Amino acid sequence: MKIFVCIKRVPDTSEAEVKIDATGKDVDSSKFSFDINDADNYAVEEAILIKEAKGGKVKIVSLGDQESDLMIRMALAKGGDSAIRVEDPRINVKDPLKVAKVLAAAIKQEEFDLVLTGCMASDDGQMAVGVALAEELGVPHAAMVKKVEVEEGKVRAYRELEGGLSEVVEITLPAVLTIQTGINEPRYAPIRGVRAAQKKELKVLTLDDLKLDEKEVNEESSLVELEKLFVPEVVSRAEIIEGEPEEKAEILANKLLKGGIL
Repeated sequence: MKIFVCIKRVPDTSEAEVKIDATGKDVDSSKFSFDINDADNYAVEEAILIKEAKGGKVKIVSLGDQESDLMIRMALAKGGDSAIRVEDPRINVKDPLKVAKVLAAAIKQEEFDLVLTGCMASDDGQMAVGVALAEELGVPHAAMVKKVEVEEGKVRAYRELEGGLSEVVEITLPAVLTIQTGINEPRYAPIRGVRAAQKKELKVLTLDDLKLDEKEVNEESSLVELEKLFVPEVVSRAEIIEGEPEEKAEILANKLLKGGIL
């Protein structure tokens, strides 16, 4: 099987204060550390598991500058065979439809059986790139997949729905799947794999290499416009009521009465 995995370099905001930069349209990332998007990490692992079970090749695809190379090399160290990085300042990377068009152009250069992406990027949370990518490639897709079974010429995808429900769909290959976190347990890259990854092909492409017109993917052609970013104002806080159960019940009842809830 020929499997493509689309990955994204994102900031880790878990232990850093998020501040808006001077433009009002981006965050100050000067104090952030960066790594592979969480859901994409699971997609990489799932691709490698399929490769180990069914054979084939895994190719990593990403948009970004040279700073993304470390993330890409780590995916190669875990079992990826080669990679493509698309770098071009003309691409509107904030529009998921433009990102999908660029990724599709990179993937279309070769034959493929399966394309995996993370179900969502942690920095924008749009969940749009994977399904838009399927449309650009002209193949069926399944989103929020938490289990994958590959058979001859088809894939069975177990999807996570709202309310604790699940759905099982059978899709003819080639196809696109967006992978949910928790589908597997991502491996650590072994030292031997890290060394081997340095010798694996990492091809850097531009819009010209992909034969894409700038007007198809730049900011001017986008139907999405980012007006501003802001940190939501905290207007209320939780209050912990201390005391014995009877005392807490009385305090809570008084607060509900004063608030007009009772």
